[in-house]
Amino acid sequence: MNLLYEEGGDIKIATVQSASGSGDTESWQATSLSGKKIKLKAKEVWLRFEKPEAQAVMDEANILSKEIDLQLLWDCAPDEEFGLVEVSLEYFGAQASIAQQLALAIALQGAPVFFRRKGRGRFQRAPLEQLQAGLVALERKQKELEQQADWQKELVIGTFPEALKSSASQLLFSPDKNTSAYKALSAACTETGESPAQLMIRCGAIDSPLAYHQGMFLKTHFPGGAAHNEGIGVDPDAYAAAIAELSIAEVQAFSIDDSGTTEIDDALSVTDLPAGGHRIGIHIAAPGLAINKDDPLDQVARSRMSTVYFPGDKITMLPDSVIEQFSLDEGVARPALSIYVDIDVEGVLDRESLQMRAEMVPMVANLRLEDIEHLVSEESLADESASYSYRKELAILWKAAKQLHAGRQEKRIANGLRAEQLGLIDPNALARDFHFQIQDLDGAVRVEIVPRQRGSILDTIVAEWMIFCNSASGQLLADHGLPGLFRTQKGWGPLRTRMQTTPGPHEGLGLDYYAWCTSPLRRYSDLVNQWQLIALAKHGVTAKMVAPFPPRDATLMGIAADFEACYQTYGEYQDRLEKYWCLRWISQDGDSKNVFVCHLKEGMSRLELIPLHLPIPELASHPRMTRAEVVVADIDLLQLSAAVRVLEIETKIESPEKVAEDGLIPSEGAEEDGSANEVK
Repeated sequence: MNLLYEEGGDIKIATVQSASGSGDTESWQATSLSGKKIKLKAKEVWLRFEKPEAQAVMDEANILSKEIDLQLLWDCAPDEEFGLVEVSLEYFGAQASIAQQLALAIALQGAPVFFRRKGRGRFQRAPLEQLQAGLVALERKQKELEQQADWQKELVIGTFPEALKSSASQLLFSPDKNTSAYKALSAACTETGESPAQLMIRCGAIDSPLAYHQGMFLKTHFPGGAAHNEGIGVDPDAYAAAIAELSIAEVQAFSIDDSGTTEIDDALSVTDLPAGGHRIGIHIAAPGLAINKDDPLDQVARSRMSTVYFPGDKITMLPDSVIEQFSLDEGVARPALSIYVDIDVEGVLDRESLQMRAEMVPMVANLRLEDIEHLVSEESLADESASYSYRKELAILWKAAKQLHAGRQEKRIANGLRAEQLGLIDPNALARDFHFQIQDLDGAVRVEIVPRQRGSILDTIVAEWMIFCNSASGQLLADHGLPGLFRTQKGWGPLRTRMQTTPGPHEGLGLDYYAWCTSPLRRYSDLVNQWQLIALAKHGVTAKMVAPFPPRDATLMGIAADFEACYQTYGEYQDRLEKYWCLRWISQDGDSKNVFVCHLKEGMSRLELIPLHLPIPELASHPRMTRAEVVVADIDLLQLSAAVRVLEIETKIESPEKVAEDGLIPSEGAEEDGSANEVK
């Protein structure tokens, strides 16, 4: 005997193996058409029959069910609740076969618009109004399915549907998965074996893999767009009021940056002292004088936390109009927070002479590294006949910078760390910064990656004096009991370097205190610290009473956590785009390129010419600094991956100290923010 029943919304047949009980308590052990052993009770069974054979009747019923006129069936059905057998007599007549009854069961079960389910094998036809509304919905759904199928066909052949072009970015980066557009895209990807990004690039909806990487970042961190709202800025009256009380500093200040720097937020000055020696000024742009905590500009800066740097462009923390007001551009006096310290003729600091004040600083020059770095050397600084600008001032700053560096190394050694080398390292070493130049040449985009060796005299002058400024700022905040955002490094492990609101040592830099303050135009942490320092400069010992952030302020603690997370994310994005452009550099003159790599550890190697790290398993068993010639091919700019084939291996084993100097392994004091080589 065969039994008709419903399971999970589907009509099924099972063949009885054994029976027990009788009447309403009867039950059966049966085998379904799929071979599954099941137990059925009398109340679960819709229909019983001996013949025809189960699989044959199911096959016939599936065909017949597609021919059933649901509207006619609805017309034939009574108003009251009915059973399967009753309606089969109305539709097929008194001689309705088992296959016809089974076909009706399938049709009734699959037509909720026409019939309501009232129990196992029991139905009632839907009211006319609901039927009409349901039929309209079915027609609309059918049209949507047809539209979805048409879109899918277009996408598969490489044409992006015209109706979807305006929503292409949303479809890729923040899709509504219930829409026909997304379902068409998903189905097309399944058919072609592509990812949504690959398919949309092939169809021309997304310009390039670069647009995909940028779009993903903007969708997550700048959902409203990267541009600043028009009209937001410092009110001219407020700016005038902020600088009205500032005196003009009696200095001739100059900055040292690369040619691409537009946010000039630090400068230096050297002033002769009557009794001998010099007064060194570190001048930091002071937007904190006109931007107040919780005002609209603060909200903008806090939402962004930092300027985002990446090859070819940047997303600024503050609007351009604000940067233009406070950037330390040459030819004008700009508001600044200055720290002064006296040095003797040997360059030794008199730390008791430390003072800080808000003032207007005359900016005399913006020195560019590309113009003078090659001129500055130990010999030229000592040669009074050398003709480049600010030779005397740079010589004084360099002599003191060496003293600052030596003092930090003593503390590093006391902390159990190795002393760091001063000055320019081996020009053949891998420790270099890289400048990415993205050019559009007759419609073709080319990238040039220009290396610049670290550790020059100008590098060291800027680095040591900015480190000193951050250290002195941290010391001032700590001495006066003011909270701030302190950068600390202690011990070992992944969390040894962190941001906190209370003072702490930075063992890697060899400092008792370290608080970022030298880049308030591009880092929110520095702007926050500047507010605290301005309160100290204006109010002295009573600063704690008027500072924007009092001790143990919960808001400041939240800022510290948010800044850490955001700064890390921005850094990862910069690394991602640098990897993209490195791969573009390799592939722009052909599909593959022969290059030399240096093995770091565990099969990870770095190209010598560009800052690109690639896994090369063949080198995993070789010592660090093993050099190899490889060919890089099969570049995937979406996945940011490439295949590497080793051509020749040259064994080269360097000491750990040399490896660290080359920048391949961070030294113990290495700051992830690059404090010794601050990115402007």
